[in-house]
Amino acid sequence: MGASNNTKEGLVFGLDIGTRAVVGVVGYREKDKFIVKAIESIEHDTRSMIDGQIHDIGRVSETIVEVKEKLEKKCKITLKDVCIAAAGRVLKTENVHAEIVYNDDVLIQDEHIFDLQSKGVEEAYKKFQTENEFGEKYYCVGKSVIKYFMNDLFMTNLLNHKARKISVDMICTFLPYDVVEGLYTAVEMAGLSVCNLTLEPIAAIEVAIPEKFRMLNIALVDVGAGTSDICITKDGSVAAYGMIPVAGDSLTETIANFCLAEFNEAEKIKKGIEENEEVEYEDILGLKNTITRKEVLDILDSHIKNMTKLVSDEIIRLNGGNKVGAIFVVGGGGRIEGYTKYLAQEHDIMVNRVALRGEEVMGKIEFKDNSVPKDSLIVTPLGICLHFYEENNSFINVSLNDDRLKLYDNGNVSVVDAVMQIGLDNNALFPRRGDSLEFTLNGEPKTVKGELGEACIVYLNSELTNLHAKIQANDYIKLIPSTKGAKGSITLGKLNSNNKKLNITVNNMNVSLPNLCTVNGNIAIDSYSIQDGDDVEVLDYLTVSQVLELVDINLADNQEVIVNNAPADMDTKVYSRFNVEIITKGEMTYADLPEDDGIRNVKEENASENIENTEENAGSEENVSSENGTDSSVITQTITVTVNNDKIVLNNKASYVFVDVFDHIDFDLSKPQGMGIATILNGHSADFLEELKEGDIIEIYWKESI
Repeated sequence: MGASNNTKEGLVFGLDIGTRAVVGVVGYREKDKFIVKAIESIEHDTRSMIDGQIHDIGRVSETIVEVKEKLEKKCKITLKDVCIAAAGRVLKTENVHAEIVYNDDVLIQDEHIFDLQSKGVEEAYKKFQTENEFGEKYYCVGKSVIKYFMNDLFMTNLLNHKARKISVDMICTFLPYDVVEGLYTAVEMAGLSVCNLTLEPIAAIEVAIPEKFRMLNIALVDVGAGTSDICITKDGSVAAYGMIPVAGDSLTETIANFCLAEFNEAEKIKKGIEENEEVEYEDILGLKNTITRKEVLDILDSHIKNMTKLVSDEIIRLNGGNKVGAIFVVGGGGRIEGYTKYLAQEHDIMVNRVALRGEEVMGKIEFKDNSVPKDSLIVTPLGICLHFYEENNSFINVSLNDDRLKLYDNGNVSVVDAVMQIGLDNNALFPRRGDSLEFTLNGEPKTVKGELGEACIVYLNSELTNLHAKIQANDYIKLIPSTKGAKGSITLGKLNSNNKKLNITVNNMNVSLPNLCTVNGNIAIDSYSIQDGDDVEVLDYLTVSQVLELVDINLADNQEVIVNNAPADMDTKVYSRFNVEIITKGEMTYADLPEDDGIRNVKEENASENIENTEENAGSEENVSSENGTDSSVITQTITVTVNNDKIVLNNKASYVFVDVFDHIDFDLSKPQGMGIATILNGHSADFLEELKEGDIIEIYWKESI
């Protein structure tokens, strides 16, 4: 503990570096009480601080040294470590809403909640980037969850629930980099080291609003010299911070203008009327004057009303448009007579519910020096010391990818806090899905999602870790950002893999043929990779030309095509269950045949035409007796051919054509395995009706492509 360096007793040294004065407190905790050994307050001799922000670091550091030396003398110790607070004037807050949507129900774990809060902080950072035209750098010094939501319904705890959507309302608080650096520099120039940094509104709450009261909807107003800092409590935590740039100094300036007095002289008048009915002062002309308490209050009356109205309006804004139940007031500016009364009137609550907090909230604080006034002026300095025991907050230095960073350490700082500090967003931390592929399919818009990228890789002091890992002073972090996945992609073949085949009949043989596809009006092959904006159409028909090519039929000059008993050309469309015939020109079609003749097989017709060639094949002729029930005038022959290296015997016909071999081999035409059938006869491509002879060598197989 940093303050233990001050004495063996473990004394805490707190500094309230205010606009008008620097107040120092030295004390220690004993059981449930805080023992104050000494308090010292010294006003700035110049306006080296304005509205809570250091303007002259050297002058402020000199005042800190004076306070430090007086306390060291009183306590007989050497002070090394100090607790400080930043003024609400420089505090920035953002109320943000963040949400994460998943593709399916997800069991919510700690990492999901962490990601959600990180997204909330990132949203707050983005607001600063757009609102700060000069790009001022900020430290995130706190984040507080107001509400969780699961599938848009309020939920107190998301852990272990299943949800597709989780969201959060958060308040994030920030301090400008320059303000923090100014405070640290002023303290370090005074020979001190910061062991804890808090915010003045938070410090005031430590004393003014005990934890047991924070379940109530209460406002705390710290009326300092330059600003009136506002803090709202609700449901056990701080719900909002705010500030108006009007406070005690504006009252002093009003007096100075009326009395024609220098600022410090006007400050004496303001303080003097707290205990005196009249006050003497010297104006800028060197003349001695007297002003009564009533005259001063009359001068300030309208200004106090305006100030309290601004405070009341800000409280209502911070509280979601609602009034609070009570208002506690601390700080020197709030001690002016009439302040609490007018604030109650402006907020429309009972006067006794707006109270100046002082000795009545210091029941657990014991003063060794009883001469110290136990009033609202010392509430914030005491809170700075007490906050040290609640959270040991300060700034630490770490390295991230060779960049040196200063981080606000609340005792729970992690790698992701360092990442946020340098401005990296979630795109660098979490895997990103690649761009989607957009195209149309049969007139309907289609999307193929991109692939998910790789998550970021984190090393802490050369050891592999993760974004949740806690970090300490002088740690070295190496982060390899996450990647974006590949763009969505799909081939035409995969897109069309589940489409039905076209089942048609070609010369009395059932054939199952693949659908063809067009891309931007042109036929494309299965291996084509679809591009953004492509117009894809899966055809539910084939042209006659395409059918002939797929079944590997070359049309002879004396042949023509009949589709569903009607003459067709090469562009005629053939749909599923259509019938396609290849006939010799002048032949009868099925439609020409008498009904009692039935449908003849083309193969049988061709066979009958060759019956007269019996003498040429006498060696293989067979006479079939009428005793067997056949026509003895028909002479059949037997031939042997080789099909895919196997001997096949064809018999009981007068002649044979290529298609006859399918009756003797295992070749399933109903289940295509390629883009067409290869029919090879003695080394050349043959059509299905080409005549076969003894010893012919045949190859039949599925083609891999058209």
